[in-house]
Amino acid sequence: MAAAGGGRLRRAASALLLRSPRLPTRELSAPARLYHKKVVDHYENPRNVGSLDKTSKNVGTGLVGAPACGDVMKLQIQVDDEGKIVDARFKTFGCGSAIASSSLATEWVKGKTVDEALTIKNTDIAKELCLPPVKLHCSMLAEDAIKAALADYKLKQEPKKGEAEK
Repeated sequence: MAAAGGGRLRRAASALLLRSPRLPTRELSAPARLYHKKVVDHYENPRNVGSLDKTSKNVGTGLVGAPACGDVMKLQIQVDDEGKIVDARFKTFGCGSAIASSSLATEWVKGKTVDEALTIKNTDIAKELCLPPVKLHCSMLAEDAIKAALADYKLKQEPKKGEAEK
């Protein structure tokens, strides 16, 4: 008999819970509570996600990671014949701040020359996204990814040993 009474109690409790007023989902969203709205915007609407052809001579690829937190960031740039970055793509495995930093970095490098892109600093990314000190490593990763992609692009522009002798 106790088991039957317990079943009725569970059903009554479930019915009460289903009828109780609930908070809007937006208020319970962790990113909305823990991150600045700029980070949430780039996280929920990331710009330039994807990949470019890494074998192309005018594409530079930077792959960087942070062992302490497990974030991995791939950032690619495509440069035209005049040395201007015409496209950028990223793929990031990491927290909202890492994804937002990558997304912002791709927006910022587009339209810049290779030398201008080298002037983008992690402090500028962190300031724009209002990152807290505990998330500064995400903006550092983005800067490192930009530099790695630019270095890869420049390496591809150097003539091969056989080509230089001709």
